[in-house]
Amino acid sequence: MGGGGQQTDRITGTNGRFGTYTWEEVQKHTKFGDQWIVVERKVYNVSQWVKRHPGGLRIIGHYAGEDATEAFTAFHPDLQLVRKYMKPLLIGELEASEPSQDCQKNAALVEDFRALREHLEAEGCFKTQPLFFMLHLGHILLLEVIALMLVWCFGTGWINTAIVAVLMATAQSQAGWLQHDFGHLSVCKTSRWNHLVHKFVIGHLKGASAGWWNHRHFQHHAKPNVFKKDPDVNMLNAFVVGKVQPVEYGVKKIKHLPYNHQHKYFFFIGPPLLIPVYFQFQIFHNMIVHGLWVDLAWCISYYVRYFLCYTQFYGVFWAVILFNFVRFMESHWFVWVTQMSHMPMHIDYEKHQDWLSMQLVATCNIEQSPFNDWFSGHLNFQIEHHLFPTMPRHNYWRAAPHVRALCDKYGVKYQEKTLYGAFADIIRYDGPLWLGSIWATLDFSNCLKYCLIGLFFLEIW
Repeated sequence: MGGGGQQTDRITGTNGRFGTYTWEEVQKHTKFGDQWIVVERKVYNVSQWVKRHPGGLRIIGHYAGEDATEAFTAFHPDLQLVRKYMKPLLIGELEASEPSQDCQKNAALVEDFRALREHLEAEGCFKTQPLFFMLHLGHILLLEVIALMLVWCFGTGWINTAIVAVLMATAQSQAGWLQHDFGHLSVCKTSRWNHLVHKFVIGHLKGASAGWWNHRHFQHHAKPNVFKKDPDVNMLNAFVVGKVQPVEYGVKKIKHLPYNHQHKYFFFIGPPLLIPVYFQFQIFHNMIVHGLWVDLAWCISYYVRYFLCYTQFYGVFWAVILFNFVRFMESHWFVWVTQMSHMPMHIDYEKHQDWLSMQLVATCNIEQSPFNDWFSGHLNFQIEHHLFPTMPRHNYWRAAPHVRALCDKYGVKYQEKTLYGAFADIIRYDGPLWLGSIWATLDFSNCLKYCLIGLFFLEIW
């Protein structure tokens, strides 16, 4: 592991010896092909290892020249196992006079957050309840069976097809939350079983790629809302986001699209097209280019199953139409849930913050309720999820009060919104200005608010 060309680096290093380094020396190694990271004060040369890293090569590169201890702890449920793989990469440690944290991070906050994680581990917050995930998988399969049985029993009329499409879109969205759990290694006791079931859920139940998801999503968690590091804020020049990028584009006179009208065209090329067009193309392109043939086989099994089930009733053409309509509805669901906790938050270039501060400035929570938990796959606890990505989602509510208390102690803003308020913030942020101003003045009961949300979605569909 990590042998070969790295042996010379281990012996010599930049200061001609295998031993101790300053932060200044570590921070010189940040470019692809020459990357060092620091974990628990130990210095590792990961220049070659990044190509074989299970979480993707870019995520480690995002921490090149930095202290990656908090990210290392957050992403790996079995730290002892990972440390064994890291031993051949070790080239030394920080000098005794060097602080454990780089970039003048608050050492007291970092230490208190580490103590909080240990407390939550002792409280059993990282232990999985298998029945929870079995029931969740069961209700996804039940929705799929009911949809097929409705077509079998009542035919392909417009009303029945609409009901079938809603059931299928619901199943797809809920399967998306379930694959997210396995992808974060938060369900099974071993990473191997998490990876295996993840391929089944995202591949056979959703027709997507586990490798593509890992590469993309872990970057988002490592550096949320950070330009050039978080792919979720890489808008391919279709939109400008945050407060920094619009100014940058204005100064540089970048005009790929009429960005002064993005609040209008967002609703036409954002939620409707993300999954059925952009993700669909990106998934297959990624699998073919990177040779993810196991992922491709799982993905093909989804399409074989779908078309065997539905072409016998709808024919090929209308089965394809139904497939894309389901993706269209799922895409709206996905965009609104994932962006309500991120898009209205701070978006900027790298600021080298500690783990807690970085995650809190980029995420917010949505208030807890049985509906919100189910609708969002417990991503209404986005703060706790980002701080502890390997924690089973049914335990987020237990961690939330402890996280809030720590934030209060250090003056870190902990934001929690209503579902209505979170949707309203997206509309204010990206939506038509007149709709945002009207929405902001609404003051109805929760029931009426949710009805308005539902009507808004129906209008888009």
